[in-house]
Amino acid sequence: MDHQSQQEEASPEVQERIRTSFGLQGLMGHLGAHITHIAPGRVHIALPNRPEVTQQHGYFHAGATSAIADSAGGYAAFTLFPENTSVLTVEYKINLLAPAVGDHIEAVGKVLKPGRTLTVCQLEVFGVEGDRRTLVAAGQQTLMCVKRSEG
Repeated sequence: MDHQSQQEEASPEVQERIRTSFGLQGLMGHLGAHITHIAPGRVHIALPNRPEVTQQHGYFHAGATSAIADSAGGYAAFTLFPENTSVLTVEYKINLLAPAVGDHIEAVGKVLKPGRTLTVCQLEVFGVEGDRRTLVAAGQQTLMCVKRSEG
């Protein structure tokens, strides 16, 4: 992760648009996920470790890992979309690289190629235990910019 994009933040208007939309996501609320960083073309989402998001061995469930990765990429793309649009995932692929363990997991969505209609994002999920970050999943995603109808 390059230091500059970690420090950069999206405009207050874009941050508000992302946070408002995120607040409407029932699944993210149900899981207990929250946004930790919003920059142009980059969004981080954290999910605290608790029994409700784990599988039978105590690791974070792949479904929870994938869900926050999908949302991180979607919102990373959405930071670059014009006003009066919304975002929809067209497809994503994720590789689970290691058991997802830690105090929390953090998904990082980063725009690789913005487009007028389709945007491609890189997805990474890290298991975080104190200062230690371990890459536990990586993927790629395609998103669609949808014009919202007024009225």
